[in-house]
Amino acid sequence: MCTFILKSYNQKEKIRNPHFFILNKGNNSGKPLSDPCPNCFIIQFQCEKEKEKIYWLLYSLWQSKAFYPFLRGSVIPFVVLRDVKSCLSDGLKKVDENPAQFDKAVATLRSLEAMEKQYKQNLLLISNAKRMLFYKYL
Repeated sequence: MCTFILKSYNQKEKIRNPHFFILNKGNNSGKPLSDPCPNCFIIQFQCEKEKEKIYWLLYSLWQSKAFYPFLRGSVIPFVVLRDVKSCLSDGLKKVDENPAQFDKAVATLRSLEAMEKQYKQNLLLISNAKRMLFYKYL
């Protein structure tokens, strides 16, 4: 069983353990982040292996819009800590039922992320090439 500490982020606290952040306001609530923002939770772990497992679990929950039913607020939607914990514990139960399938899905997700990053870089290069083409004639 994974052990972690999930709480609201405070800039004044020093963080020593492996950790990442979870966005808690807006339509992207539940998104795992590597850098803190003003509206986020922090989740800390004892080891790096647990961190990676929970990171990809939260990423998959966010991608599948699992946090949408928990959004509150009329102007700026947000999720509360209790709802993130319950969603995370439900996801952990499902992962523990079939860890091999989860590991395979994470490997596939990592490769898709790498491909997406490469495509974004290619689109940036194409837009730069278009701009340079017009600069040549002006």
